[in-house]
Amino acid sequence: MNSPSAPTATRQIVWPSVITVISAAILIGAEVFGAAFAGGWALAILLGLNDTGAHILQAALFALGVFVMISFIRAAQRVEPFTRRA
Repeated sequence: MNSPSAPTATRQIVWPSVITVISAAILIGAEVFGAAFAGGWALAILLGLNDTGAHILQAALFALGVFVMISFIRAAQRVEPFTRRA
């Protein structure tokens, strides 16, 4: 019988903040992933890699882009909180 001493507060989604962060993530994601693929292709030519090497390099840069996007969304969520207590 666990009865909380204080009533639980409900959380409301702050839609303007969510939309702002998602919009920025789409814009930045297009740039990051476009740069990952183009950069992987350019570096593969510069290093004289074959197609398989180019795809591996692009995959590595894509993984780095995923890390950048996760970091961006976490930082943006600290600045623009997605929820608030009602």
